[in-house]
Amino acid sequence: MSLATLLAFERPPIDWHAIAPELTLLVVGSLITLADLIWTERIRPLMPTLAGAGLLATLIPILTLAVDGTDRVMFGGAYVIDDLSLVLKALFLIAGYLVVLLSVDYIRNGDYHENEYYSLLLSSLLGMVLLASSRDLITMFMALELLSIPAYMLAGWRKGGATSNEASIKYYLMGVFASAIMLYGMSLLFGMAGSTAFDDIRVALAGPDPSGMAILGVLFVLIGFSFKVSAVPFHTWAPDTYEGAPTPVTAFLAVASKAAGFVALLQLVYVAFPTREDVVEPFFWIMAALTMTVGNLLALRQTNIVRMLAYSGVAQGGFMLAPFAVVGDAPEQSIKAVVTYLIIYVFMNLGAFAVVLAVAARTNSGEISSYSGLFHRSPGLAVAMTVFLAGLAGIPPVSGWFAKFLIWNALLDASSPQGSLLAVVVAVNAVIAFGYYGRIMREMWMSDAPEVTEPHFTVSRALKAAIVLTIIATLAFGIYPQWAARFGDISTSLAL
Repeated sequence: MSLATLLAFERPPIDWHAIAPELTLLVVGSLITLADLIWTERIRPLMPTLAGAGLLATLIPILTLAVDGTDRVMFGGAYVIDDLSLVLKALFLIAGYLVVLLSVDYIRNGDYHENEYYSLLLSSLLGMVLLASSRDLITMFMALELLSIPAYMLAGWRKGGATSNEASIKYYLMGVFASAIMLYGMSLLFGMAGSTAFDDIRVALAGPDPSGMAILGVLFVLIGFSFKVSAVPFHTWAPDTYEGAPTPVTAFLAVASKAAGFVALLQLVYVAFPTREDVVEPFFWIMAALTMTVGNLLALRQTNIVRMLAYSGVAQGGFMLAPFAVVGDAPEQSIKAVVTYLIIYVFMNLGAFAVVLAVAARTNSGEISSYSGLFHRSPGLAVAMTVFLAGLAGIPPVSGWFAKFLIWNALLDASSPQGSLLAVVVAVNAVIAFGYYGRIMREMWMSDAPEVTEPHFTVSRALKAAIVLTIIATLAFGIYPQWAARFGDISTSLAL
């Protein structure tokens, strides 16, 4: 192609409104970095406010795009703005705002590098926002690395601690290993389809007898993202990383990072691989059953509440993987179940970590035994933690029951023996999970408070705000499940 032809080629104009959320978040992160360079320590007290305000400001273009209601396809189909992507972007930003509230006192009192912390947090969130609209292997991989690399550094933010260094290096090594597997799978898919676009990959995989290399590519890509959602047997990094990382970072990894992994799986399974349910369904059936069962059984043995929540997160990921096992028989029900579960899980889990932060700040302990008699020392925290644990266990009227109900509904609607059998596995694991959630409730309500502990807890305003916001959402989605279901209904447009 001649130079004159290249110069005469007219590229389609960029839709600046469509990428306004990403640009806003990028500008906020850049301003925080610039302010750090100019004012250094003088700007430090304002960093949480700037980060939180920036995340709320980023919600404004998402709302205007939602009101507009027009789907936008950009960069040759590699980037798509639709209702589902907007819901997921808003979910990431709200989760990020709650993590900022959790971080205010922990990061400041710990004398950490506060300015860089919020810059890295916003960078990781930018990767998640980009991931929600990615419809191409290249854009998806770039978004994944953008969210992962800052997370590797955040996991080791407690400088000088052996557990923190271990958390960071394990997360990094396992993340690099998973990225290599995933990238190799992507290269196989590109070689098979001649394109990195999801639509082209779907067409290439639709043949009656795809090559073994193509099937291997699908499996390698799914395995790479299974690491992100800490699915068994790719979960080994999670307990040590969660325990060693700063607790707000642990909450971020357990909620936002896990949600990003599921968003990628949704797009791959329903847009790129929908014609290969013969490969996808058995893979996710095995992964879901293993992840639920192993996560719950290991959580029963934990004495540290952060490690318990880590294995609980593994098990909760298994519940969310279950609908992928029936993508061919019940596509709309399964995608609705996953998206709704994600939305509810974000508020339940972040609320639980907010209480963990409040209790640890007073007791200097992460052991479950430190929750003995919590009701007598802080009735408000005990009630809040009970709500969050009841939600994670799926006890009505807290919203977790509705999330699990949609999982069962999707599996049973598939009308296949495999779906019905997995529904039984889900039910059994829901009962097992109550064993360790109920143990914490018993400690809080039925055990005597230690005599050495002061009678009352003081909770910072930021933590109070986080607890109040999460408890309102957790109860509201349980009492009025149609609100959560509405967001799930929006997601069904992705199912083919």
